[in-house]
Amino acid sequence: MRSKCFVGFSGYGMPVTNDPLAPLLALTGVEDAFTEARERVDAALRHRALRRNGGQVAAEVGLRAAVASAALEDHRYDLADVRGGTVTDPIVQGALRVSESLGGMTDLWPRAPRQVLARLHMLAARGSVAESDLGRLISGADRIDALAGLVAGNERTPPLLLAAIVHAELITLRPFAGPAGVVARAAARLTLVSRGFDARGLVGVEAGHLTREPEYVGSAGAYATGTPDGVRSWLRHYAAAVIEGADEIPRIGDEVLAPSGG
Repeated sequence: MRSKCFVGFSGYGMPVTNDPLAPLLALTGVEDAFTEARERVDAALRHRALRRNGGQVAAEVGLRAAVASAALEDHRYDLADVRGGTVTDPIVQGALRVSESLGGMTDLWPRAPRQVLARLHMLAARGSVAESDLGRLISGADRIDALAGLVAGNERTPPLLLAAIVHAELITLRPFAGPAGVVARAAARLTLVSRGFDARGLVGVEAGHLTREPEYVGSAGAYATGTPDGVRSWLRHYAAAVIEGADEIPRIGDEVLAPSGG
């Protein structure tokens, strides 16, 4: 079945001058779910470990996010094994490269999203697809243009809503060969960081998706139908995954503080 989304977007390929996604917030339960996610993130970001050990927490979040993103591509490994450097699976290594490189793409993402998507794929898929396919679209060029037009210069759409749509479109289209889902999840993370929702990259949404994996898969499929119920299902899942990621921050923070006693 061919996917029916892009849902309700106008001005394809053009910089956003109003918010074409605003009607999605009126879907039942979506705005409340997003508000709760924002509040849980704000609360988590007050954890005392972040005052002096924020870099360590961010590094651990990035590692866990990469392992989770690879697992969602069905390349599943224990976190300890990946941390220990014994896992050579190219999908895992690609997810790690992507996670480590996101900070350098934050400023470019809202200015040149097509370029960033190609770069993300090159990082994610190196060693798992043919060299000639790295960074090259294999489907959905028109919708990628539309998505790029939505991302570029968009300061109106709430960050969480924009990230959710970026993720859903890319996971629906799978426009790149190989681990396209790694690219989708990274692009959504870049949206949250670049728009200031998670400026320090501390919310491991990927781990939230993995924790709720059946819901993640089901709601992504529902989004692809293009129905209001399907889109609502995805948006509510995305908020729930953000909450899962937020709730992980204090747990990681406590682990970072534990060796020194605070």
